[in-house]
Amino acid sequence: MSNLYRFGQFVLDPGRRTLSRADSPVSLTPKTFDVLLFLAQNPNRLVTKEELLQAVWGDTFVEEGNLTQYISHLRKALGDNSEDTRLIVTIARKGYQFTADVTVAEAADTAIQAAVQVSTSESSLADTQPALRSPADEAVLKAPKDWRKAAVVGAFAALLAVVGFASWRHFAGMTPPRSQKIMLAVLPFANLTGDPNKEYLADGLTEETISHLGRLNPEQLGVIARTSVMGYKHKEERLDQIGRELSVQYVLESSLRESGTHIRITAQLIQVKDQTHLWAQDYDYLAKDIFNVQDDVAKAVAREIRLRLSSQQQADLGRSRLVNPDAFDSYLQGYYFFQRNTDKDTDMAAKYFERATQIDPSYALAWVGLSRVRNWQTNIGLIPSEEGHRFAREAVERALALNPNLAEAHAQMGRIKQQVDFDWAGADASIQRAMALEPGDPDNVRMAAGSAAMLGRFDEALALGRRAIDLDPLNAESWQNLGEIEFFMGQLDEAAANSKKALELSPDVWPGHSLLSQIYTTQGRPQDALTEIELVRSDLIRASLYPIAYYALGRKKESDAALSELVTKYHEGAAYQIAQVYAFRNQSDEAFAWLDRAYAQRDSGLIGTKVDPLFKSLHHDPRYAAFLKKLNLPT
Repeated sequence: MSNLYRFGQFVLDPGRRTLSRADSPVSLTPKTFDVLLFLAQNPNRLVTKEELLQAVWGDTFVEEGNLTQYISHLRKALGDNSEDTRLIVTIARKGYQFTADVTVAEAADTAIQAAVQVSTSESSLADTQPALRSPADEAVLKAPKDWRKAAVVGAFAALLAVVGFASWRHFAGMTPPRSQKIMLAVLPFANLTGDPNKEYLADGLTEETISHLGRLNPEQLGVIARTSVMGYKHKEERLDQIGRELSVQYVLESSLRESGTHIRITAQLIQVKDQTHLWAQDYDYLAKDIFNVQDDVAKAVAREIRLRLSSQQQADLGRSRLVNPDAFDSYLQGYYFFQRNTDKDTDMAAKYFERATQIDPSYALAWVGLSRVRNWQTNIGLIPSEEGHRFAREAVERALALNPNLAEAHAQMGRIKQQVDFDWAGADASIQRAMALEPGDPDNVRMAAGSAAMLGRFDEALALGRRAIDLDPLNAESWQNLGEIEFFMGQLDEAAANSKKALELSPDVWPGHSLLSQIYTTQGRPQDALTEIELVRSDLIRASLYPIAYYALGRKKESDAALSELVTKYHEGAAYQIAQVYAFRNQSDEAFAWLDRAYAQRDSGLIGTKVDPLFKSLHHDPRYAAFLKKLNLPT
């Protein structure tokens, strides 16, 4: 006598291998039945893909993509198409959860529900015989664990081409609503190599995939930016929840495995509303054949959809992207450390970017990374300004010479033209060029928003700031950028709310607590400002904020002492901040003297002179208009 598993209107009988719904038989293939049985025996918990494969297929090799097809068939058989009452929930990159309330009862011979017996004739090939393995499959399974970067680079290039085209083939047949793009989220690559030191590689591949797919057709397809999706890394989130939080209709899941001279990348395209797996593929390559394989696959898929993409897009996606694997590895490490945003990590990032350019001097993106890190080190006083600015400019000029169509290089040139040259027209041209090349990159949109704000074009700045949030809704920098714009506009309540939202998303967001302290001071809440100042990580910025808060509190002696300490310690790298303090204290002569010093030092803070509320006391002084003219800012 066996047990019956009852859930809702369904009865599952393992003894007779039958499923019925309200006394009516439901037809399932043998392996689909086995999948359902294991889920029913393990309700309301995460069942990993590996656990399910082992339970149903044992040691027989089965592609992960095949499992997703069985799940899709099972959902159809169960009529599991309602988001509110879904029985099988996909847990992103992990597995599945059977959410039904399952009751177990003994099956009496006379009380067996009418059902249909699962017949062998209904089975698929995958049900009745072991899956066929290619030589590459066998090699991946048997190869020793000696990871090689060449396979990673080549296989990833092939994945980008195939994923790009496969995604496009699905999306191209759809007509999006007039007011809304089709939205896709690329979830963080799951690092299944067994080596935690490969996290930088998984993160880098996530970034590259987002960037690649974002260029596919930005008018019709929007791709959520990296920062928003990275919040789901190592989390067990329901796919429908991710869809709601990111406002996407589709999700791309990917995983990375390496073995010897081989690499396996698994990619799955999932429709959020019904968690249907629309497309799945495993890629296994030998390192020695990898570049030929990526060309062959790209050309074959391009032929299938050639009417959907322009000839230029087909050429771009089918073109080989040969990158020295060691240089690529160093670039990804540099990018990983640069995102961590500490002085020590910034130094590590510089070393890795520099190593990438040394390994492959023709690697334009590595030169951009080196330029960005040198520019940032200069702005926060880690290296002398003249030397740092020269390094940053030379590196980005090298990148543009190597690749004139590299969006990241144009964006970086825009930063330098703003912060060092005060060339607003040139900076705007560079930023617009970057946006034209990669309109879905929120970094470019934030830069454009900031540029418009600094010039006083607030309506344009607000629209761009909100667009950046649409592209990257869980990115603290996007919310912080909007808060800064509102602060400059005098919308203090809105600025405070968005700054708090940014800090909730990331306590380390820049300028974070620094901006919130200035907002509170301007609102007449200096005691609250002091609380925020204590949370500022930068010693320099913290030192520049204390004299302002103390002065607002009427504690002039403490303000004088804090200002004296600021000048003594940081006069070489904080001229702009010192000018802010003097301006807030209504000491205009001293404020203009330090503004002149900031100009001589090419202090990047000067780009905010026109809109900075701390300079309000200087606005009616003729020297203020003259200084704005000196900065090429409109008066």
